[in-house]
Parts: sequence; C-alpha cells; structure tokens
Amino acid sequence: MAEMHVLGQLLGGSGFQSNNIFCKWGISTGRTWELLEGLEEGQTQLSDAADGEMSIWAHPIDAHYACKGLTGWPKLYFQVWTQDIHGRNDICGYGFCHIPTAPGSYQIDCPTWIPEGSAWQRFSSFFIGGNPRLKVEEVIHTPGDRFRLHTTSTGTVHLDISLLMKDFERNHVHMG
Repeated sequence: MAEMHVLGQLLGGSGFQSNNIFCKWGISTGRTWELLEGLEEGQTQLSDAADGEMSIWAHPIDAHYACKGLTGWPKLYFQVWTQDIHGRNDICGYGFCHIPTAPGSYQIDCPTWIPEGSAWQRFSSFFIGGNPRLKVEEVIHTPGDRFRLHTTSTGTVHLDISLLMKDFERNHVHMG
C-alpha cells in the first residue's frame, strides 16, 4: 500500500477581529485512506496577540496514512474561535485546504469565513455577540451545498506542512 506522512504545524492566525483566538482542526479523508499513526484532529492553545500581529499557535500536526486509492485525498479543516474577557467562546472563522499532492515542504495560507446569517442574526450579533454558526459542520470540507452559503471573509490560518510519500510510484501513481 502507498503511504503518506503529513508533518508540520499550525503556525497561527491573522486578520481576525479578535486577537484572542484558538483553532480546532481536523483532517478529513475518503474511505480508501487509513490512519496508521498520529491524530486526525486537535485544538491549539489560546493565543493573545498584539493588535495587527499574528496569533502564534505553533501547534504540531503529525499523521501517517496508508491509502488503497486516491479518492478522498486528505483535506485540513479549521474552526477558529475567539474568547472574550468573560471566558465566552464564539466562532470567528471556518476554512479548509487540500493537502498538496506532491512530496515536499509547503507554506499554506488558508482563508476563513463565517456565515452571514439573516438580518436579525447580524443585528443580534452586533449588539449581543455570537456570530452565526453552521448547523452541519461537515459542510466546511465536503462538496455539496456549500456554494449556497452567503459568507463573510474573516481571517487567515497559516500552516507549515511537509509531506513524505512512500510506494506511490511502486503502485503506479506518479506524483509531481
């Protein structure tokens, strides 16, 4: 079987309305992929950055997969959350990016977004807080009805990823 090792880190986030943020992340794969070692999801620590600076997470990503086919190539997905002075958490960004298809090192900037919500939800969010949330979070990384969403750009998640691939060519899959 072909194998792929995803190594790297979530460097941090920038461009969000709040500087006090953390990130929940995961890797989504198809049925032909099997996790051999590592974690497919996690959460960073809370980072409080100065105004205009990137929030630093430096959170490791380390996952080792075996695959029987290329269907369902892995994707990283993110939920960026903010925490206010009272300890309340609120969503401030959803996003995903495809893991590159060739071995090597990559620096990836993943844009994030939140649903716009109705006029009443936007009004309520402005005065009370609490951004609109997705009812079905799988829409972040699965194709389908995502194009029907009305969204607002929020910020960017920064990644540093390296890919090691083994036995793809022996299984007649040429990457590059």
